[in-house]
Amino acid sequence: MNLTLRPAVPADIPALTTLIAASVRGLQAGDYTASQLESALESVYGVDTQLIADGTYFVAEVDGTMVACGGWSKRKTLYGADHCAGREDSLLDPRRDAAKIRAFFVHPEWVRRGIGTRVLEACESAAMAEGFRRFEMGATLTGVALYRARGYTEVEKIGVPLGNGELLAIVRMEKCISNEIH
Repeated sequence: MNLTLRPAVPADIPALTTLIAASVRGLQAGDYTASQLESALESVYGVDTQLIADGTYFVAEVDGTMVACGGWSKRKTLYGADHCAGREDSLLDPRRDAAKIRAFFVHPEWVRRGIGTRVLEACESAAMAEGFRRFEMGATLTGVALYRARGYTEVEKIGVPLGNGELLAIVRMEKCISNEIH
C-alpha cells in the first residue's frame, strides 16, 4: 500500500465531502440511527475550511485515491464543520491549552489498515512542533476504540444538538504527551 499524507487544499473540498458522507454512513450506522447520521451530515459533520486554511487538515491517499482525512486545530472549536453552530475560532495557547484533534474520517473500504493511526500521528507531531503537549477531541462513539488504543482517555459524554432536534452522543477525550519530541 502506497500511502501518502499531505495537507488538504480548497480544491479537495468536493472529494472530502464525498469521503465524509461515505465514512459516516458506512461506519457509524452501528452506533447511531439513520436519522441521527443524516441530520449530523447536515448540521455537524462536514468540511471545516478553517482547518484547511490553517494548514492543519490532512488527506491520506493510496495511489492517488483519497481514503481518509483528519486534522488538528490551534483554535477553540472542539468539533463541527463550517455550518455547525457554536464555533469558536479564537487561537489557543500551547503552553496552557490542548490542541484539538478534529474531523477524522476513513472510507469504509480502507478501515483497519492503520491509516487513521497514521493521520493521528501526523496531527500529533505537527501540533507538538507548534508547542502543544496536550490534545483533546470530541470523538464519535465509533472512533472511541481507536483513540483509546492511541493513549486517549475518556473525560465526558456530550450530547451534540442536531438540526432535527435529536442529540448525537460524542465523547470528549484527552491525551498528554511528555516533553520528548518524536
